[in-house]
Amino acid sequence: MKTTLYKTTEDVAPVADLLRQGEVVAIPTETVYGLAANALDGGAVLKIFAAKNRPADNPLIVHISEWEQIIPLVSHIPPKAKALADAFWPGPLTMVLPRSEIIPDEVTAGGDTVAIRLPAHPVARAVISACGLPLAAPSANRSGSPSPTTAAHVMDDMNGLIPAVLDGGECAVGVESTVISLVGETPRLLRPGGITPEQLQSVIGAIEIDPSITANVHLDKVSSPGMKYKHYAPKAKVTLLHSSRQAFIRFMNEQAEEHSVALCFAEEAKEIHKQTLCIGHENDHNEIAHNLFALLRQADEMGLCRIYAHCPEKTGMGLAVYNRLIRAAAFDERELEA
Repeated sequence: MKTTLYKTTEDVAPVADLLRQGEVVAIPTETVYGLAANALDGGAVLKIFAAKNRPADNPLIVHISEWEQIIPLVSHIPPKAKALADAFWPGPLTMVLPRSEIIPDEVTAGGDTVAIRLPAHPVARAVISACGLPLAAPSANRSGSPSPTTAAHVMDDMNGLIPAVLDGGECAVGVESTVISLVGETPRLLRPGGITPEQLQSVIGAIEIDPSITANVHLDKVSSPGMKYKHYAPKAKVTLLHSSRQAFIRFMNEQAEEHSVALCFAEEAKEIHKQTLCIGHENDHNEIAHNLFALLRQADEMGLCRIYAHCPEKTGMGLAVYNRLIRAAAFDERELEA
């Protein structure tokens, strides 16, 4: 299959035509690039799983371009869902709600809920509007590898596997959307992302944090992507280090292997004598999130076999970065002595 890379927003029409024909295409969002197909067509959705080599029990997120489009997709809209939509849509927030009968099992992995998002990226919304369909769209990468934040990343993974990629520039957020379930008595955070727990609480009050966000928890069934499998991983082995700045610098200079790289903060990069990939300033979690996946991919381009990542604080967007790093590391974490 020949993959066409469309490079301007004027190319929305041919991409929308492909989606109406039941094809899979890659489109930009503000979080990461998505691999999109008609969410109401189980056969089209299966093409997503085939292109990604994604396990069939890992559900997908359905993307819409206007609030009203959620109504036929769910069986009930609780007041807290409308409050969150008013506060954060369009934006990097996904809500898990009771599904309606028109959602095929292929989207939900057979579950009784569906995850819905209204993205902020104007090109994503233009595509959804042009094709007139809700779009199921996980990240546009091979399953388990770092998510793509540029069209070039998508072409690296998907060239020859899908008919088209629409280039909408570099993704602004850089990690996948926040996912919150609203089907229980207390809202439950299933995946941290571009909307922080603190922001959610400011709108709807108390929320629960699913244990799988920060721990290796066995789950037979999930209602959100990013909960069950090793995710976001480069070919290089990742180890996540919890430490002070000086302890991290000392470890890299004295103990790290020769062909390893430090995924480090700007404040410590100049003091590390081995190779470094600067992820951003220590207290700028938005910058760190924006750079994360691109740097994991860069480490593979450098031919490195080991990445030592300095763990960020687990607050705000830092929780989303930590969640991605522990899964990229397959939960290989170490505490360094001060």
